[in-house]
Amino acid sequence: MPVAIITGASEGLGRALAEDLAEDGWRLVIDGRDADRLTLAADAIRNLGATVDAIVGDVNDEEHRADLVEAATESGHLDLVVDNASTLGPSPLPALATYPLASYEQVLRTNVVAPRALLQLTLPALTAAHGAIVDISSDAAVEGYEGWGGYGSSKAALDQLTRVLAAENPELHVYSFDPGDMRTRMHQDAFPGEDISDRPLPATVVPALRRLLSESPPSGRYRAVDLLVGKP
Repeated sequence: MPVAIITGASEGLGRALAEDLAEDGWRLVIDGRDADRLTLAADAIRNLGATVDAIVGDVNDEEHRADLVEAATESGHLDLVVDNASTLGPSPLPALATYPLASYEQVLRTNVVAPRALLQLTLPALTAAHGAIVDISSDAAVEGYEGWGGYGSSKAALDQLTRVLAAENPELHVYSFDPGDMRTRMHQDAFPGEDISDRPLPATVVPALRRLLSESPPSGRYRAVDLLVGKP
């Protein structure tokens, strides 16, 4: 039975991916900061017949990360880590000239430092299994959108760390995955008061991510829009 850690899986893309993997018999370790949302997600996954450990906590917390790894590796192997948990930062999105530095440091800790800290703990098990790492990226990592300097620069840093990780660990499949715009709570926070109902639901992006996992192309940065239309 393959085993995966998916952070930030109480809603959005993390939950949609977890439910999809559950239908294929994966054992899942998921987390989230909101206990009620995480419980709902875990119940939905269990209703699909899968085994899931749902651990409430913040990826910035060292003990929480250790708990995730302990739960995931109790069976002796780990096949996949999806670094999905992230934070947008202040809402409405501030310009860089007025961006609160304490908030920016928090964005970097959550979106860059925490995924790499989790990776350091999981790397031995992933290497033994010739597993895969997926860091969830964003088009804001490569485009200069007004107001997105904090979040975008954190995802750009994560992209670069992912590239270096792939170079240092050729036996692993290491991916940055850009899902594009989605109808999520985070995206709504980025556009407070605006109607985002035209954005696709996270479940529509999951087939692109599953293609990445099933076909195992070379490590690199991949966009959902390309995978969905057949371009590797």
